[in-house]
Amino acid sequence: RKESSAASDVYKRQVALSIGVTVRAYQAYEYGKSEPRLSTLIALADFYDLSLDELVCRKAEHGV
Repeated sequence: RKESSAASDVYKRQVALSIGVTVRAYQAYEYGKSEPRLSTLIALADFYDLSLDELVCRKAEHGV
């Protein structure tokens, strides 16, 4: 369990560094204490190779 927590911390650091925010900011996004800027959302979508709609779990509406 301790190893899993350490691995999770390392992963969070890697993601935060890749998207240009602090680990504290990344954790605030995770826990809903803060909302990322659009530029951060774009960086997250790029990091995870997702569209912005996929990242925020939004389904495309047809005809819009």
